[in-house]
Parts: sequence; structure tokens; C-alpha cells
Amino acid sequence: RRGPEGVAGDQEGEVRGVQPPVRPGHQVRPERRAHGVHHGQRPAQREVEVRRRPKGGERGGQAPGGAQGEAKGLVMVMSGVGVRGRGGVWRTQAAAGSSCGGGDPLLLRVARGEKAERTPVWLLRQAGRYMKEFRKYSDVLPFRERSETADIAVELSLQPWRAYKPDGVIMFSDILTPLPALGVDFDVVKGRGPVISNTVRSMDDVVSLRPMLAPDETLPFVGEILSTLRKEVNGEATVIGFVGTPWTLAAYSVEGGANRYCKETKTMMFNEPQILHALLDHVAEALVEYCSYQIESGAQVMQLFDSWAHHLTPEQFQVFSLDYVEKVITKLRARHPETPILFYVNGCGGKLEMLRSCTADVIGIDWGVSVAEAREVLGGRTIQGNVDPMVLFGKQETIEEAVDLCIKEGGGQGHILNVGNGVIQGTPEDAVKILIDRVKEHSSVVSSV
Repeated sequence: RRGPEGVAGDQEGEVRGVQPPVRPGHQVRPERRAHGVHHGQRPAQREVEVRRRPKGGERGGQAPGGAQGEAKGLVMVMSGVGVRGRGGVWRTQAAAGSSCGGGDPLLLRVARGEKAERTPVWLLRQAGRYMKEFRKYSDVLPFRERSETADIAVELSLQPWRAYKPDGVIMFSDILTPLPALGVDFDVVKGRGPVISNTVRSMDDVVSLRPMLAPDETLPFVGEILSTLRKEVNGEATVIGFVGTPWTLAAYSVEGGANRYCKETKTMMFNEPQILHALLDHVAEALVEYCSYQIESGAQVMQLFDSWAHHLTPEQFQVFSLDYVEKVITKLRARHPETPILFYVNGCGGKLEMLRSCTADVIGIDWGVSVAEAREVLGGRTIQGNVDPMVLFGKQETIEEAVDLCIKEGGGQGHILNVGNGVIQGTPEDAVKILIDRVKEHSSVVSSV
């Protein structure tokens, strides 16, 4: 099963030759790399309509779809609160004078450890196929064309924000997006999820990997997506960048896709650990560059997804995941000390004690543990989570009760409400609105204590 990252938990198929809607007011750019087109190759063409960009600061406009959203033009489209001090040293009391209504968006302030007027909310995989508007794209375009064509990815990122106004806008992308820049290409196949043909199984394979030297050249669409989102959101929400952790990306690269037992990676772990450590080290170095690129392009917080942490025992998690996550955090923080780092751990049960030493600004938990339990172990650390996403199939009062309990256990401060895993296909759109609206109904009285 895929992890809960931004959007890529849905398994995507390949449907070609049908024109998607175009986000109103935005010109799509022909130079962007489409799915299956490698750097330097000339992409295929697709005909769509392009309308003028709004003038005078207009944003948004009519959502795609209907007569105005149909493809019919002649333009080519390319497919206590924990506060971190400098050096990762933690303080357990918010800084004196922290403002509830500062100029920065709510989620960003809470991620930095500041006191706030209410609990912020956003959802893992909030841009996804549960939305009708999203399916107008996903039904006709393969995943990588959607995620690597900047104008389309921006539109998909903004759809849930326009519909529900969450406090965070995560870019439409994938945890595996940086892998092709390293020489590990992937496809997303219907019914299977990500598939990697050139797996990494030997030390020679690791040595042959490319370094992440110029992500603005190898992954230019990422920078354009984030910079455009910052302009579109205009300070009304926090723009979230993300990527998988070294362990998750390495395991995908070794397995070649999702595997229930993580067999190939664990065989390597037990028999040739030096190969796995070399791969993890290479990926960690690459992620420092890739995350820096996202921040410099507009990401206000960075989320690291350890989607495959559930494959690891607590002891293995420390050695093969957490140590390398800390390497990324340390080097990234040295470059961008102002940018909060969120670390989501899928299958965090049994690993909370280890996470006490993690220097990420926010610890994201799945629904396998309670917020109260995480709060007891992690103390004043900022926590993200963790409503069971299946609650969204329940009645309104059930959803509201789940939100109320999560906020109560979060303590009103140092908490970002989220689902404990990604929103799944088939989730009623009204249920997502109920959840987000319920969170916004809550407010906290911020004391000076």
C-alpha cells in the first residue's frame, strides 16, 4: 500500500489522448517535461484551450469543467509548546510575547512552535480523486504528466483550498519525484502504483547514481509549482513542500515498487547492510539539495514522509531511518533555520520514545496511536495528526466528535490537526468540509503563562 503523501497514495493508470481542463487564467508552458519524457527529449503535443491570466491581482476564477473548462484550443500543453532553538536545541516553553495574530499564516506559526488562536488543519492527500474536479484530470492524464506539468499541478493543489480553505496547501507531487534526477526512473501503473524498472540492488548500482547537483534544471516544474502557489495563496494559507525520507525512497528503489514484506530491502539489510547504508547516504545528501530547492522556490514548511516506516522494527527504524532523517534535518536547518520541518512516521506505534530525540519541529503521527499517547511521550513537542480518515465515511456527528476528541487530546496548542493517513478515493466531499469547518469552530484562549 502506498503511503499518505500529498496525492500519490492513489494508484494511477495511464489514459492518453484526451484533453484535460486548463486552470482559468493560466498559460501552460510547452517546455515542461511530460510523463515518460526524459530531460532533453522533445515532448509530445496536446491541444487545449488557454485563457488570459487575470489582471489586477485576480486569483482563482471558475473551476475547470463545463463548457469553459473543456479542451478545445490550439495551444501545446506539456504534460507548553515545543519551540526549537538554533542548532536543534529544544525549549519547552513558547517564546514570551508570541503573537496569535501575526502576519504569517496560522499553520506556519504553529509549526514554528508559537501560540495560536486555534488549531490549524490540513489533510494528507487533500488533493485527490475523492474530488470530482480532480477526476477531470486524473481520468484523462497519467500521474506524472499531471504532477510534472506545472500549471496542472498548481490547479490540482488549489482545488481543495478553494473548496474547503484548509490552513495548509500542499503541492501536488509525489514522494518519489526526485528519483529520476538521480537516475532512478519510475512510472505509476493502474492497479500497482509506482513501478521502478532500474532497481538498485548492488554497490555498483549505488555508485552509478547521479548526485542532486541542479534540481532547478532536472526538476524545473517543482520550483514553478511552489512559486506559483505562493502567489496564488497570497499568505492566506501555508504552502507545504514535501518528499519521502531516505529510507522510504531507498526501499522503493530496491523493491521496484510496493511490497508487503519489503523483502529485497530487508534481505539487503541483513546480508549486505553496507550497500543499503551507501544508498541511504546518497539519498540523504540528495534530499538536502532537493528540500533546499523547494524552500527557495516558495515552500514555507517541509514535510518528510516516512511512508514505509511501518516495515521497520523500532531498532531498525533508528539505524536505517531516523539517523538519516536527522542528517537531512541538520543540514537543511543549517541552510534554512527559519523553515519548520515536519516528520510524518507511518506506523509510529512503538517508535514514539525514539522520536523524542528527533529534532524535527513537528512530529506527524498516524491513527494507530492516540494524540494523548503521543503527547504523553513527546511532551511539549508540536504534534500533527491524527483523525482516522475512515471516519469521513461516518455521519456528521461522528466526524465532529472525532475532531473534538483530537483537539481535546492535542491540548489546544502545539497541535496541527490532520488525518492519520491519506484521504482515500470515494470519501464524500461534504465530509471533508465538515471536518475542516469543525476544526475552525474551535478556538483557544492563549494565556500568558
